[in-house]
Amino acid sequence: MRKKNLSDLIQDLRANENVINWHEVEPIEARTRPMPESVDARIKEALARRGIEQLYSHQYTAYETIRKGENMVAVTPTASGKTLCYNLPVLQSIAEDDAARALYLFPTKALAQDQKSELNEIIAEMGIDIKSFTYDGDTSPEIRQIVKNVGHIVITNPDMLHSAILPHHTKWISLFSNLKYIVIDELHTYRGVFGSHVSNVIRRLLRICKFYGSDPIFICTSATIANPRELAEQLTGKPMRLVDDNGAPRGRKHFVFYNPPIINKPLNLRKSATVEVNQLAKQFLANKVQTIVFARSRVRVELILSHLQELVKNELGGKSIRGYRGGYLPNQRREIERGLRNGEIVGVVSTNALELGVDIGQLQVCIMSGYPGSVASTWQQAGRAGRRHGEALVVMVASNTPIDQYIVQNPDYFFERSPESARINPENLLILVDHLRCAAYELPLKSGEEFGPLEITDILEYLVEERVLTQAGGAFYWANQSFPAHEVSLRSAAQENVVIIDQSERGNVKIIGEMDRFSAMTLLHDEAIYLHEGVQFQVEKLDWEHKKAYVREVDVEYYTDANLAVKLKVLSIDLSKKRPMTSIHYGDAAVNVMATMYKKIRLSSFENIGYGPIKLPEEELHTSATWVEINEVDPTIETKTLEQLLMGIANVIRHIVPVHVMCDRSDIHVISQIRAEHSQLPTLFIYDHYPGGIGLAEEVYKRFDDIKAAAKNLIQKCPCEAGCPSCIGTEIIGMNAKKKSLFILEGL
Repeated sequence: MRKKNLSDLIQDLRANENVINWHEVEPIEARTRPMPESVDARIKEALARRGIEQLYSHQYTAYETIRKGENMVAVTPTASGKTLCYNLPVLQSIAEDDAARALYLFPTKALAQDQKSELNEIIAEMGIDIKSFTYDGDTSPEIRQIVKNVGHIVITNPDMLHSAILPHHTKWISLFSNLKYIVIDELHTYRGVFGSHVSNVIRRLLRICKFYGSDPIFICTSATIANPRELAEQLTGKPMRLVDDNGAPRGRKHFVFYNPPIINKPLNLRKSATVEVNQLAKQFLANKVQTIVFARSRVRVELILSHLQELVKNELGGKSIRGYRGGYLPNQRREIERGLRNGEIVGVVSTNALELGVDIGQLQVCIMSGYPGSVASTWQQAGRAGRRHGEALVVMVASNTPIDQYIVQNPDYFFERSPESARINPENLLILVDHLRCAAYELPLKSGEEFGPLEITDILEYLVEERVLTQAGGAFYWANQSFPAHEVSLRSAAQENVVIIDQSERGNVKIIGEMDRFSAMTLLHDEAIYLHEGVQFQVEKLDWEHKKAYVREVDVEYYTDANLAVKLKVLSIDLSKKRPMTSIHYGDAAVNVMATMYKKIRLSSFENIGYGPIKLPEEELHTSATWVEINEVDPTIETKTLEQLLMGIANVIRHIVPVHVMCDRSDIHVISQIRAEHSQLPTLFIYDHYPGGIGLAEEVYKRFDDIKAAAKNLIQKCPCEAGCPSCIGTEIIGMNAKKKSLFILEGL
């Protein structure tokens, strides 16, 4: 049978009745400027060999801005040549002055490795002796010594800078005393906890630069977010020039919203998005059209991967479709990236780990299993298809969740909306104290010294009382034998990951991944089915005390899903607004979380086939929260009904909040209580899922009216009769559930 090409498959899809919106992004021609005269002839020649004789308008503006000595942030779409915005001025400076140094920061090792190969190819063609090296956990001891002494360009990630470079700055004198540029790529990834940590790492970096007499220029690049300049300034503490005049060309892109068919009309229940994604992806993969499928969670990636490998094993063979996510080991990820570039791998199923600019070649189709959670993230994932100016197809398959249904039924909301703002809170006390400990280890902190915008003497005096620091002659010194940076993870506000150990082969025990503690409660409890690279493992024992999960390979027809019991207690109130029927507060809260039971769900039909208890200790989280108390309740509504209505409203708000506050769904949690402990009133709590909070709940407090309006809109527009999984999540309460929910929301 003749293989179909992408154009044929696009025509087939146009006839599919489940396509509810077809949006075409028109191609655009490039806007270019001549190569600046100041660029060294050897660099011009090397670029010309790669077919670059002119610069896109944004590359030209970036070069001129940096040559004037200004810090800048360049914001253009995926695959628009942002790399040249920093490589060109950096290479030019080193060509002019051999002593000049640059530090490149990428959010992941994969990205750093990828950029190094491209940079080294250009350097080799230039014929100038410029030494560029990656410095990460995989760098051998011999190379490490060379990087420290003679590396012109050091390519690393924030974790390595934090724990391996800054604490040992005396071995990096050549870098810090001549540091001319700091490049921060993929700026938009530095949000939430990670961004809050990295902002403090940069404060420590700038202290050390000052100590060695350098004052580097920052060059940042970002995908589209609403506040790139604000984020760059908050992250670095420096004024920024915004460069956003994108001159790169773009091929035609078809952006399709696909809503699975309804299988139960009264309940408005739709066919599973996962099943539809599998069927769509199969069409493209069977015709050897290179395709990427994005899923929102590790479990979902593994489910789709195992189904797809089964569906197309006869046409393609199992190894031509791979999974890609956090938790895979580095050599596995490098192998998958290579396979995608050289075409050996036809399909990849990934979490948002592949949103970033890792070069995975020319994918033609991108399928998203559900809305990624933010406008910015959706465009990033869409940018993975048609990276080299050809025609491309992006299909977003909606799930039954409220936010997915809202997006596909309000396409204008998505296509006309500007992307979200990225938020960080470097002053989170838990995070700040951790980095002050690290900073004191690196160089003594002086009394009255500022760390970012803060005067920190009070915190330093507290650390003296705790015997972490000692004070002498107006300075604070590290007082401990331990090494503080090793105890601080940039990826979480709470420490300690659980290591996953495979003991399938007798006598050959190997580590296959790791997971944060809160996720481990629901995904790595005893008897959980953990999926890795499409392979099923059963957790034989979770050693909670020593943070180890022992797993063994199995082949079963189900996966597991766990329930969490959550209790919340208000600790203090910082902000309040009174309304006629309600009051809204923001403050600190203690959240107690306990995994209680798990259910076994059949892989083929997603039905429940069994239950089991989870025996793990309770975990406590101190965080910030916004909560809404209902002071007046309609007396005709029974307590049980009110409890279910509040749970339904919490379900809607949980999906709406990430759209208005740029965050992942797992960053913020929403629960309802029929009688809150502090007030005995029906209350809705929205809290940051991180110790100390990262500013998300505060943003919810400020924008609560927008969130409430979007929640009402979603419930009103849902086509169900009485409440369904696409809105308030239930039909138990009878025909008035939607009406009553809207009435309560109006009161909020």
